[in-house]
Amino acid sequence: MTTIHSVRLVDGASIVDDAWVRFAEGLVVESGTGTGWQERPDAATAVDGSALAGAGALLTPGFIDLHGHGGGGFSYDDGPDAIRAARALHRSHGTTRAVVSLVTAPVETLERQVAAIADLAATDPDVLGSHLEGPFLDPGHKGAHDPSLLREPLPASVERLLAAGRGTVRQVTLAPELPGGLDAVRLIVAAGAAAAVGHTDADAAQARAAFDAGATIVTHAFNAMRPLHHRDPGPVGAAASDERVTLEVIADGVHLDPAVVRIAFAAAPGRVALVTDAMAAAGAPDGRYDLGPLAVDVVDGVARLAGGGAIAGSTLTQDAALRVAVSAGVPLTEAVAALTSVPARAIGRQADLGRMTAGAMADAVLLSADLNVRAVWTAGGRD
Repeated sequence: MTTIHSVRLVDGASIVDDAWVRFAEGLVVESGTGTGWQERPDAATAVDGSALAGAGALLTPGFIDLHGHGGGGFSYDDGPDAIRAARALHRSHGTTRAVVSLVTAPVETLERQVAAIADLAATDPDVLGSHLEGPFLDPGHKGAHDPSLLREPLPASVERLLAAGRGTVRQVTLAPELPGGLDAVRLIVAAGAAAAVGHTDADAAQARAAFDAGATIVTHAFNAMRPLHHRDPGPVGAAASDERVTLEVIADGVHLDPAVVRIAFAAAPGRVALVTDAMAAAGAPDGRYDLGPLAVDVVDGVARLAGGGAIAGSTLTQDAALRVAVSAGVPLTEAVAALTSVPARAIGRQADLGRMTAGAMADAVLLSADLNVRAVWTAGGRD
């Protein structure tokens, strides 16, 4: 049992002052305000949030990253040990659960990778499953993906990858305008995964067709897709006007200007998920790294392909994304929701993740008033 007290609890649309929350057996069991925590049997070992994080200490649900490729010098493409090492880095920054994203590779390689992630998800509950960011992408919007490995989303290829994940493929990004794209969306959704529109040349009408077919996410909105134009709104315009769709946003000050981050929140309230798209260099020094088969140079924390200079993921952590969003003018409650309840809903885990109410997983992040992480709990255990 663990009780955390003397915090400002940020959960849902509210901030509750002088709050406390109690965990038992990996779940949230109760919460309150004032001194009621002192009557609980674990009062002697309770955690004083204000003593640990200072005046104005904040407690939020654990952060959930729908889209990241690594961190701490390790890439998710390199197998279970690398995934665990990268996840440790991101957990220290508040990301208690994550979907493991894979870059474009041959279908046979991706089969092995999603199968290994399925095994890992069975033993490491902070791993929520896999996200296939490719290979079904538009070559003209390939970003940091090897163009020689891109392919059309033929049913046989899509089904092979979904089957290899044994129900743990959570998200598949694809360009819906490719031949077979809408049928692929339907296959992905029927398998219980989220279909995401991304790395695409789709116009607004094609994006709407994908949403009508069941797609519910836009992968790193604004990036690797047609821009938002006043006469050609593209995927972002289509998604912002569709209540069914969640928009991933990379708030690192590189992928998007902070003003655009604020615009995204205003245009799609309650439907922005702050993701990292982090590669191995997150939490690691500048230098040369690999992203799948491609070399990446990281200079001053900005990752770009060694060949061509395209942005190649980020070095972002979710606590930094929170600070960027809030400094851009996003209300704290909305920015926290974009790290917690919104991504949980996007992958169908809103019943047990992304909230701090009785019955939810006891995932929590203690932050100082200036939004720096001071402590993290996953399933009630302190990391």
